[in-house]
Amino acid sequence: MTTTTPQIRPATGSVFAPFLRSYGKLTVVKTKLFLREPIALFFNLCFPVLVLVLFGFIWGNEPGGYFNPGFGYIDMMTPALIGLIIATVAFMTIPVATASDREQKLLRRYQVTPMRPIVYFTADVSVYFGVALVGAALLILVAKLFFGLRFDGNWAVVLAGFTLSLLAFISLGYIIASLAPTSKLAQIAGMVAFFPMMFLSGMTIPLMAMPPGVQEVANWLPLTHVVHLLQDIWLDGAWNSLSGLILLGVLAVGTAVSTATFRWE
Repeated sequence: MTTTTPQIRPATGSVFAPFLRSYGKLTVVKTKLFLREPIALFFNLCFPVLVLVLFGFIWGNEPGGYFNPGFGYIDMMTPALIGLIIATVAFMTIPVATASDREQKLLRRYQVTPMRPIVYFTADVSVYFGVALVGAALLILVAKLFFGLRFDGNWAVVLAGFTLSLLAFISLGYIIASLAPTSKLAQIAGMVAFFPMMFLSGMTIPLMAMPPGVQEVANWLPLTHVVHLLQDIWLDGAWNSLSGLILLGVLAVGTAVSTATFRWE
């Protein structure tokens, strides 16, 4: 008579426990490091609010003009300025921080530990997602308190559009971080990508106020589609399918390229 020993399968929790422990610790460390950078805090959290307040005092928020009936300048520009937060995180923060960690051999130290690379990237993206989310919430709060911000969308759809836009641009930020040999060059490359998009995407000046030729150029910029997507959700509650597909393509291509080019040292 033979007996078979039953196979003991590890509990699902035990499989993910090491990942969650490493992820949690690294996320806390990266959050503390980010909070110690006053320049990064200013440009990610305060600068978009200052732009909003400046334009709000200049243009006000009365309905009419270039805007949808019932909406004013701040109503239209708040979702666009959420795009400013996304672009700042992607082009001004991620490339410099990642390249600086590489220069200081921190990425090399992460690589030689038992920690899997997915843990590093998940923690990194989580921190930047949290930063962008806090920045967007602060922007919306100021717009509501001081300018009577109006909203005619669905918050769940806004979050979906925000998440897609942010992940697409984070992937672009990692491309710059991967290719730039130093943090200074990463900063320059990020600025070269950031400023043309800032002024041509409709983020600060509504696209309908621009000449037709400029509008044609703007349509080739990925940040323009972030603005289109978030404004359509915000003002009409409608998902812009074209902009959504373009950003999904940016995410796919950006992830593939940044994964292929990322260097730990």
